[in-house]
Amino acid sequence: MPDGPGRAGDPSLVRLLADWLPRQRWFGGKDSPIEELSIGTATELQTGDPGLHHLVLDVRQNGATDHYQLLLGVRRDLPERLRPHGIGLLAGTTGITGHAYDAAHDPELTRPLLSHMAGESVIGPLRFRRAPGTGIRTDLDGTPSTAEQSNTSLVFGDAYMCKLFRRLSPGVNPDLEVNLALTRAGCDHIPAVHGWIELAPGGDGAGGEPITLALLSQYLRSATDGWQLALTSVRDWFAQPVPPGPPPAFTPDDAGAAGGDFAAEAERLGAATAQVHRDLGRAFGVTTAPPERLRELAAGMHDQLDAVAAAVPALRPHAAAIRAVFDEVAASAGELPFQRVHGDYHLGQVLRTDTGWVLLDFEGEPARPAAERRAPAHPLRDVAGMLRSFEYAARFLLAVDGNLAPEAADLLELRARAWAQRNRDAFCAGYAAAGGPDPALHAALVRAFELDKAVYEIRYEARNRPSWLPVPLRSLAHLAG
Repeated sequence: MPDGPGRAGDPSLVRLLADWLPRQRWFGGKDSPIEELSIGTATELQTGDPGLHHLVLDVRQNGATDHYQLLLGVRRDLPERLRPHGIGLLAGTTGITGHAYDAAHDPELTRPLLSHMAGESVIGPLRFRRAPGTGIRTDLDGTPSTAEQSNTSLVFGDAYMCKLFRRLSPGVNPDLEVNLALTRAGCDHIPAVHGWIELAPGGDGAGGEPITLALLSQYLRSATDGWQLALTSVRDWFAQPVPPGPPPAFTPDDAGAAGGDFAAEAERLGAATAQVHRDLGRAFGVTTAPPERLRELAAGMHDQLDAVAAAVPALRPHAAAIRAVFDEVAASAGELPFQRVHGDYHLGQVLRTDTGWVLLDFEGEPARPAAERRAPAHPLRDVAGMLRSFEYAARFLLAVDGNLAPEAADLLELRARAWAQRNRDAFCAGYAAAGGPDPALHAALVRAFELDKAVYEIRYEARNRPSWLPVPLRSLAHLAG
């Protein structure tokens, strides 16, 4: 492996990275000090000025080691446009002096990624792959999307989106595994895979499967984010005049009277979800889970509830009602079909294009262990995730506006419930009509999945976005009642 500023023997770079890394929004260990940082692999991808190096950083915190990916650029003179992404000035202990920076923000250094995938290069432990039967343009520069947080996505013109997985998981990333299988199956509701980058087995010192570093997919330029579409609908509904007289009891039909009604899109999204579930079943198979499997799931739900209730006092008033739902599912457990699912399904994971809905990001919930994220589940788990997302969208504007008078907040809560119910009903109708298991016939199971997801959300928000904590808490009053 060529020597360079990425070699583990350069103490100046290690010191710079230890200071720089905790300030990055994609770094997952902001709440704990770094005990040790070392460079696990360093691969030179481009010599000269600028130079490009691929690094895997081994970061030890709380007794455990996580691995992060960094494209390291080195320039003798750092342009103004790249200074916000600077890491620091290398001391030159390896014979190279220059400014180190995050090269994901340098279009001049992202273009080689396409060339290497097109040519299926092998450089040190890095393997660049091209999907069978596809061609990859090599004349495009990549610029980061502003939408990502836990990863970094590079947009290459109007052709590709390349997701760089910042925090690396063992083995093949589920996002690559699932999207590649669905691409091969001809699924119409995902962006087609064009290529990927992987670290050879043993490249991180752990052996086993290759580790997925990046995924190159079709870029959907005209697409609109499902979360933003839903929020626009909620905002329009909230802006409707309040009829005179006593406080109204808003109905789902009332929510449909607003100009930005989302229900038709929610129904189409339900149908697209059922079609993707069907394609996932064909690609990965469907198994019959015995009753004991559902009882094990319910026990896991109880364990999570106990842990989160202990950490978040605001959850405790609802804990008994939630436990009763989990117990009901365990008591009536029977055989159920299990298969691969999305695993972290919500409005932020879907795009509305000119031809329909597209599903993204099949990585699963980031706080779950890798094996759990890849495990088969009942498809109604995804349905419950989307139902939770409608509840989120309905109450998000309430949570971010901290100046509402109590009377106004109570009135908007009634509107939120009406909007959420209208779109929940539409989504479930579309899902069942397109061949998915009818949520109405599995109401207890859907409710358990939904409450388990709400508890997960409460833990996530309490740890990462405390200002958002009221969003999942507001919906528990009627969901758990």
